[in-house]
Amino acid sequence: MARIGKRLKNAYQGIDRDGFMPLDDALRLIKSKATAKFDETIEVAMNLGIDPRHADQMVRGMVTLPNGTGKTVRVAVFARANKAEEALAAGADIVGADDLAEKIQAGEINFDRCIATPDMMAVVGKLGKILGPRGLMPNPKLGTVTPNVTEAVKAAKGGSVEFRAEKTGIVHAGVGKASFSDDALLENIRAFIGAINRARPTGAKGQYIERISLSSTMGPGVKLDLSTVPTASSTANA
Repeated sequence: MARIGKRLKNAYQGIDRDGFMPLDDALRLIKSKATAKFDETIEVAMNLGIDPRHADQMVRGMVTLPNGTGKTVRVAVFARANKAEEALAAGADIVGADDLAEKIQAGEINFDRCIATPDMMAVVGKLGKILGPRGLMPNPKLGTVTPNVTEAVKAAKGGSVEFRAEKTGIVHAGVGKASFSDDALLENIRAFIGAINRARPTGAKGQYIERISLSSTMGPGVKLDLSTVPTASSTANA
């Protein structure tokens, strides 16, 4: 059994690890425990009543947080000619075509999000074994394969978050920094939970959202009282 470090042990003081807290109170408590020497990320983890091994129970999508994530996102775009110019004008960090593919094949992957225009997928498709395992493969369902590169780049830079259920049915994401105001974080948290709600798969039966927890990068986790999160409680017992 892993030992809990002294710092985390101290952080758990005053926290009922078996209890459930209202969202507002839980957020304030988590922020008070985010005492690392850097600006910790506030994270949401959701246990869903799904089995991702079945195609009709997969939960995956993208959501734009109203107040951003507080993280600098490096964006690469596969595009040519006018679309390449649009991507650069929108703020893309890396833009290319075959030359970008060659760099990726050589192991040069210094970006956090990858976008492609539809005509570039013949090139990008060959990179699936490299980009796929890293969660970087462009996907039309996520809006990262699109002719509208300007909108896609701005969304990636402005705080869009990709989510995908793990094998255990857990979805998690960073929803801002501890330095954000309570109101900004609450808006982001509700937006994220709302997106998971809307992504409920057709194969999900019974209770969909089973548990939600808040934590910070280096801090303890707190379980939420679902009745205090309308977007969660509305389908908790659907």
